[in-house]
Amino acid sequence: MYSLFLYNWQVRDEWFAVLKDVPNEELTAERTGGVGSILRTLFHILDVEYSWIRGIEGYDDPEPLFEDYSTIELIQQLSDDYRKDLKPLLDKVTDEREQMIVKVPWDVNTYQYGEVLRHVIAHEIHHIGQLSVWAKETGVERVSANFIGRGLGKKIP
Repeated sequence: MYSLFLYNWQVRDEWFAVLKDVPNEELTAERTGGVGSILRTLFHILDVEYSWIRGIEGYDDPEPLFEDYSTIELIQQLSDDYRKDLKPLLDKVTDEREQMIVKVPWDVNTYQYGEVLRHVIAHEIHHIGQLSVWAKETGVERVSANFIGRGLGKKIP
């Protein structure tokens, strides 16, 4: 499962590279689907990943404001910062840990730890698909969604 987080992070970084030269007006334009715009969707991906993983680990959810991250560079920096915090938590995931029952402060339900991790992975893949549709509509180069050929078949430090 760790390789799927690496996949999501790699694809996300490729989107940041593709989008860095796109005017901010295009990145913040309201779109159909997602959470409204390219930037808001990227911010949402980060917020969900960070919140859920920190939540199942028993940490507080910092709840950043989108208004504080209104450019692709600021969103990319937030992604890098969050990844540094999350990587050590994901490094300690084991089959046994995946079976743990966990709860997050914003939900009355309980879940299996591994179920939450899979939800976070699928959530990002879903929204990255939306970015591909929007990129096609606006003439922006699309990032490959292929897992094959990324060198992620095994755990990479």
